[in-house]
Amino acid sequence: MTVGHSGVLERSLDSAKQFIRITKDGKVEVLPEEQLIGTDRILLYLIGKLYAKEAGFADVDDVGNKELMEELQIPEGFLLPWLKELRDENKIKQSERERSVYYTKRERYVLYSIPVNLVEATLKSIKDKLEEGS
Repeated sequence: MTVGHSGVLERSLDSAKQFIRITKDGKVEVLPEEQLIGTDRILLYLIGKLYAKEAGFADVDDVGNKELMEELQIPEGFLLPWLKELRDENKIKQSERERSVYYTKRERYVLYSIPVNLVEATLKSIKDKLEEGS
């Protein structure tokens, strides 16, 4: 027996709303930004992308380095070690895709996503950390 994305995301919706806002164009806003460490901000952003895709606001639920740097305002020098830490702890998945560039060249790029089975535990962990810090 398996649980679909929508079931897990529906059960976690109230917790997710404490930390994430999604616009109709698929943009994800992470709240409360100033109280979160970098790895938690990344995890919440990836959870937001799952919700954006599920709602039909985004075509994909995975993101690349550039999007994370721009949307979370994280410099590359901080982002890459945090992504490695999250990968090493099996909190995120990494995949690669190819795309055509200028019709003649193919380019590979790396994308990240959070496994749906980690959404509930991740949200609970972040909530617990914030409550301890209060």
